[in-house]
Amino acid sequence: MRKGAAAKPATARRAGKKAAKELEKKPARKPAEPAMDLAVGRRIRDLRRAKEMSLEVVAARTELSIGFISQIERGLSSPSLRVLATLADVLGVGIAALFGASPRDDGAGGVVTREVQRAELKLWRTGISKQLLSPAGSESRLNLFLVHLEPGGNTGDEFYTHDGEEAGLVLSGEMTLTVDTETWTLKQGDSFRFASRRPHRFSNPARDANAVVLWVNCVTAAG
Repeated sequence: MRKGAAAKPATARRAGKKAAKELEKKPARKPAEPAMDLAVGRRIRDLRRAKEMSLEVVAARTELSIGFISQIERGLSSPSLRVLATLADVLGVGIAALFGASPRDDGAGGVVTREVQRAELKLWRTGISKQLLSPAGSESRLNLFLVHLEPGGNTGDEFYTHDGEEAGLVLSGEMTLTVDTETWTLKQGDSFRFASRRPHRFSNPARDANAVVLWVNCVTAAG
């Protein structure tokens, strides 16, 4: 009887250690990721409603399914940069409009954006994040971004197009850029410019280094 009584604490300790190891194996889920998807989804829904466009209309113009767009708007799906650019194009805004409204005015008059005020769009599934360096809002047609590409981060295998023109400068690391049928490897100090209607995609080919790109997008004024 005494042996049995003494064995219980040892068994409990072993069970506790096993549970602890199981917890260590499970990757911690970043709470900011679903929150980011929810915020972007709400912004897309608000813009769609402001334009008085139905889900059916947006789906037809983007060639995305109604169900998929609905999932994005409810924060249940994390869209790629290609999908976001397509949605922004149909809604008649630039990507910057998906970052949300402008922060509270600090006397800068919509001219200066402090580092602590930078809005960020984190496409965590694809390893890409964009910081908006210009004042946020849907009315701006010229926007400046700081794009961070994690090792292997990419826009996907599919090309995408959208309204406007874009240019950039690689600040660190390297980036593979494909426009139409040509592909270039750009390193620190290299720059680029092309019309956004040309099919394009980009990625960070490095396995162990991030890439940072200063990126400019200019979209056509709505008319």
